[in-house]
Amino acid sequence: MLRRGDKSPEVVELQQRLRQLSFYTHDITGNFNIQVENSVRSYQSARGISAEPGVYDAATRRSLESETLEPSETSEPD
Repeated sequence: MLRRGDKSPEVVELQQRLRQLSFYTHDITGNFNIQVENSVRSYQSARGISAEPGVYDAATRRSLESETLEPSETSEPD
C-alpha cells in the first residue's frame, strides 16, 4: 500500500503506469505527493474501484497493472 508521503521505486512505477493512461502528467520523482494522490483518486473513480480515495491499495494495483505495461527497470526519474 502506498500513500502520500511515501518515497520509493514503487512510487516511480506507479507514476509511470498512471502516465501510460494519462492520469499522471507531472514529473516522475518517486515522491507520492498530492499530484500522485489526485491521479490515483481519479483512476479509482474512473474504474469504479472501491478503495480509500487516493491510496494505492491492492485492488487499485491489480487494476492498474492489468491495463498497463510494466515500466522498464532501467527507467530513471525525470
